[in-house]
Amino acid sequence: MQGHGYAAPPPRRPSTGVLVLLRVIFVAVALLSIGFLAWVATLRAAIVTRRAADWWIFAASVVVLGISFGFLSTDHTDDFSTPNGNTGMIILLLNAVVCAGYYLYADIRHFHRPHQAYAGQQPSAPGYGYPQPPSPYAATLPQTPVAPAPGHHTPIPVPPPPPQRPAPARIDQVRAELDELSDYLRQHPGHSEGNHEGGR
Repeated sequence: MQGHGYAAPPPRRPSTGVLVLLRVIFVAVALLSIGFLAWVATLRAAIVTRRAADWWIFAASVVVLGISFGFLSTDHTDDFSTPNGNTGMIILLLNAVVCAGYYLYADIRHFHRPHQAYAGQQPSAPGYGYPQPPSPYAATLPQTPVAPAPGHHTPIPVPPPPPQRPAPARIDQVRAELDELSDYLRQHPGHSEGNHEGGR
């Protein structure tokens, strides 16, 4: 039976300079493209965090981009001066600002929280049922009894049954031999009277 094994090491956090450079690039792409490439920032956030909510936000940014294109496609002027053109441009620019802002929020949150967790993480103790290495101070430290937590029942140790002693076979054998000897002496009384050394 195999144990849990070792946990996978946490993903390595990029350096602060790399993170700042990537944030500047993706925010610039979203804003300088006037919102046409705003979905790139939300896609980057979804890939980095791998959260379902970020994938939904990426899909929403694509849908909003499609809506703005729908308004812009009905405007046949060069400067989008019709109400539909203005609405499409406003939606496009707002989508760019929202996508860039959310990308910064998601990226900073993702790389800030795991960094704190990894910094304070301590090696995990072996799981229940697996042998633990003996401590060199275990023999010198006094063992203090720990009171059980309220509501938990501590199992009462049951002493093992005492080992059964084997039947005294040797005693029975000696007893049988003595019985045979006494029967023999009763049948031959002359031998016991002539043996003066045995009477002493």
